[in-house]
Amino acid sequence: MSLTSDLLKTPFYDLHLENGAKMVPFAGYSMPLQYKMGIRQEHLYCRSHVGLFDVSHMGQVELIADDYDTAAQALEAIVPADVVKLKPGHLRYSVIMNGSGGIEDDLIITHRIQKDGRSVVGLVINAARKSHDIALISAHMPEVVEVKTLEDRALLALQGPLAEEVISVWCEDAVGMPYMSEIDTKFFDVPCRVSRCGYTGEDGFELSLPNDQADRVMKMLLSYPEVQLIGLGARDSLRLEAGFCLYGHDIDDTISFIEADLGWIMNKRRRQQANFLGAERILEELENGPAKRRVGLLPQGSGAPAREGALLFDDEGIQIGVITSGGFGPNVNSPVAMGYVASQFSKLGTIIHVEVRGKRTPWQVTDLPFVPYKTFKAKHPTTH
Repeated sequence: MSLTSDLLKTPFYDLHLENGAKMVPFAGYSMPLQYKMGIRQEHLYCRSHVGLFDVSHMGQVELIADDYDTAAQALEAIVPADVVKLKPGHLRYSVIMNGSGGIEDDLIITHRIQKDGRSVVGLVINAARKSHDIALISAHMPEVVEVKTLEDRALLALQGPLAEEVISVWCEDAVGMPYMSEIDTKFFDVPCRVSRCGYTGEDGFELSLPNDQADRVMKMLLSYPEVQLIGLGARDSLRLEAGFCLYGHDIDDTISFIEADLGWIMNKRRRQQANFLGAERILEELENGPAKRRVGLLPQGSGAPAREGALLFDDEGIQIGVITSGGFGPNVNSPVAMGYVASQFSKLGTIIHVEVRGKRTPWQVTDLPFVPYKTFKAKHPTTH
């Protein structure tokens, strides 16, 4: 873990402190864990009102070429998504693959057209994987594609049932935007790229804006009475209730997207072509089924939350899996967890024994998400 003096700061660092944030090291940055309201109340507030998240630590990258297909086809060598046929202004969730069929990162892909007419594949990648991902992506791009890291842009996420009401005060163009779409517009008088997406299971928007205007935009949003700042703690419990994967926990370079129950990210064309890294494993798992699967778990009765690393057992006491994310779900009003079990135990309703504090208690395999998605015309979740 980095020393405090070594940590990077987002453009909102001072505003976090002014608002009573408890700052912690996260992915090389000093980030707010929680504010005065506390993690549980921040979580509930986001579900009932609207929360504002600083996600500027995430990586914003563009693949720039005269011809969109050049960059899109090159990217398809390492992601299973259909990038070539992604329409301008649309977003797509996918993963970066490795040669053994594991996941190097998950990401959001966008098709943009610049004002100068050049085509852009936009990417949002995880903070802890930025340098790794950029090196990997760059290695697969032809010389005619420029890989540009947007170091001069901040990123805010506005999430919750009142998100559209709030953003409409300063950005009328955002009203009615389809889920998983993006526009270039202005937030009041600030040039801003607005996407309708997020990682909470709620309706919401992400705002990419210049660093030198970021502080002013956050202050405008906080001037709206219903907006409250939300920290990393509630961000994690919100995404867990929504059944979303967290890289380094629920997905990593050994786990396939079939095992992770993310098979919907690959369409028929990509499956037929199978010309991306690790495709052999993916096709084999589609044909014969994976050895393990990601499942949701709920306790049968009261008990302590099951945390990451808790072991899972069958009725005979044989270990069959492990918890990868776990905690208390404030809206479920119960402990919730996700983990991997041997595929024969992944059927809904199966009782599995979870070892918590040396004691094994029964939990039931349940469908994900734990709370219904409330995203605008939602079909699939997005990344963090």
